[in-house]
Amino acid sequence: MKKLMPLALVTLLVTTLSSCELIGGIFKAGMWTGVILVVVVVALIIWIAAKLFGGNRN
Repeated sequence: MKKLMPLALVTLLVTTLSSCELIGGIFKAGMWTGVILVVVVVALIIWIAAKLFGGNRN
């Protein structure tokens, strides 16, 4: 059943959207996912660097 869900979603999108809208939606989702991922990774690196090099400032 889990293998059929992506196929059902793609079928639904293909039948309801035009091809240009579908491709635009895929790229828009990919772009925002990438932006969020980059922000999270940069924040994580800054947090780790602060823990390693910042010392204990209590």
